[in-house]
Amino acid sequence: MASNYDNSASFYDGLSRAVFGTALVDAQAYFLPRIPAGAKVLIIGGGTGWILEEIAKVHPAGLHLVYVEISAKMMALSRKRNAAANEVEFINQAIENVNYLEYFDVIITPFLFDNYKETTLPLTFDHIHQMLQPGGIWLNTDFQLTGKWWQFVMLKSMLLFFKVLCGVESWRLPHVGKEFERLGYSVKETKLFFKDFVVTRMYRK
Repeated sequence: MASNYDNSASFYDGLSRAVFGTALVDAQAYFLPRIPAGAKVLIIGGGTGWILEEIAKVHPAGLHLVYVEISAKMMALSRKRNAAANEVEFINQAIENVNYLEYFDVIITPFLFDNYKETTLPLTFDHIHQMLQPGGIWLNTDFQLTGKWWQFVMLKSMLLFFKVLCGVESWRLPHVGKEFERLGYSVKETKLFFKDFVVTRMYRK
């Protein structure tokens, strides 16, 4: 994946809140209470790291968090976050280059897959899938199109903006649900935000 959000690290959260209010934060935080106590959690593409503080509100201790982020500037901001007494391991690489030897109980992918083309997504999906233990949960949050014209306009505007600024390769949303189906995941719960434009789902392997 070529995209790297270094160029947007300084204003990413502010821009997000200006456009979406708290919807993106609320969506990503919605299923955090479902993380089991003592779990080993993989977070991929966590951006500026505020999700570490949201997790700490629910689980102030006992978790082993592995935080993978390709942007060095995003990672630098993430390291300043307060994760309470949870153990956090930071890995500043693309997830495709991360080969972890242990299984995770939970995987979190917040707005990750809209960076991928349909042709490149399956290999990355398979790679992540192999790191989740059987019975583990996968929390995925992303945008979706439900036929409303303004969603299409907003999506195209965002992709163009981040294509120019950060090298995002995709022009459209890949069929993420199809990848989960291909690998045999079941949807346990779905929650919609921002007039159905943002969707978060809990899958079980």
